[in-house]
Amino acid sequence: MTAVSFNEQFPSDIHERLKNKDRMIILDVREQEEWESGHIPNAKHIPLNELPERLQELDRQTETVVVCRSGGRSSKACEFLAAQGYNVTNMNGGMNKWYGEVETGKST
Repeated sequence: MTAVSFNEQFPSDIHERLKNKDRMIILDVREQEEWESGHIPNAKHIPLNELPERLQELDRQTETVVVCRSGGRSSKACEFLAAQGYNVTNMNGGMNKWYGEVETGKST
């Protein structure tokens, strides 16, 4: 089995890219309670276990930056998405290392 590869960036790099309005989708794969406690503004929320059946909600052509609490689940999501042909980047360190703005509350 061939290993799939994907990019990794630190939260500080992602924060800078968001400030520069780089085109990307922020995908948060944490559970609902984690999402509600604080997430990156305008992020898309798809819990890791729902990802296979919700792939159609993502754009293959746009870079997807995947986020979780510490980087473990997002790394798994990146492996899965990269194997499906998506352009993905793992936010190394996850929300534990995020110092930018956060929103709270339910997904829209």
